[in-house]
Amino acid sequence: MSVNRLRGWSVVLLLLTAGFLLGGCLKAAGATDTPPIGAGDSPSSTSEEPPLTFGIIYPMVNATYEMITGKAEEVARKHNVELLVQAPDEANLEQQIRIMEMMIKRGVDGIAIAPVDSQAITAMINKAAAQGIPVVCFESDSPASRRAAYIGADNRATGTVMGQTVERLLSGKGMILVESGMSRMQSTRERLLGLEAYLTQHTDIDVLEIRHNDGSEERAAGQLEQMISDHPHFSALVNLDFVSSTSSVLVWKAKGLKRYNLALGLTPALQQALDNGQITRVISQNEQNWGEDIINTLLLQAKGLDTAKWINTDIAIIGE
Repeated sequence: MSVNRLRGWSVVLLLLTAGFLLGGCLKAAGATDTPPIGAGDSPSSTSEEPPLTFGIIYPMVNATYEMITGKAEEVARKHNVELLVQAPDEANLEQQIRIMEMMIKRGVDGIAIAPVDSQAITAMINKAAAQGIPVVCFESDSPASRRAAYIGADNRATGTVMGQTVERLLSGKGMILVESGMSRMQSTRERLLGLEAYLTQHTDIDVLEIRHNDGSEERAAGQLEQMISDHPHFSALVNLDFVSSTSSVLVWKAKGLKRYNLALGLTPALQQALDNGQITRVISQNEQNWGEDIINTLLLQAKGLDTAKWINTDIAIIGE
């Protein structure tokens, strides 16, 4: 075979090899442009469900509610649900009523609300129900209304558990301070009743003072500092709401207090405060599950299916 003929075959082989490699590269590039469908992907799950819009109304802005929103949004995305999340800057009945009125006018498919005043919000819940919009209450119930369900723990039992917990810490005797939330909110009233009843019937623990912060973190911090100043010999603080609990951490840090401090509601920040010693125990109503419970209950209600009247999220003691 001549040199020129060999050179010709070499050129042909070179072109064939280059074409094969180029084709392989192009095929590989095309494959990376199309994302693989894994077992965990469910692109059809949202498209197969009709779009819905749910509203969530909190009593005020607080880290606990941000945690609930995060989980609710995660579940809502899987079911083609748009969420409208609203909260007054501070606990305010009139603002809650206006927010609920706006959601009714918009024609949402379901509303979840933690009422700041269980009685005063009844008419607005009934108005939504009359227009076919299911309403669920969470954290605090409105039992006289036409709400479809209540999501949360037994608040009076929660107060009892707080009494039992502080009894164990103080060996049944001592003096405590109590910081609570809105006096009109049914949940905080019930927790206080449960706490006071247990302490009176089963212990020698005296309640030195009770304050209500009305949903304001600034007011809660000021009240705590004043009570600590007025009663420097107190043995423990019991916080009956989320605002009091987060505010107490700031006061404990600022003053370097070593007294017992019982909080309500387990958020990542309160878990850290528990680890750091600013919180002694956390009484949780498993708030981390409320977001998922809210969306699942409203989904069933929106489909015309019956749900339990009370989704009991139970009570847990963290730190014992």
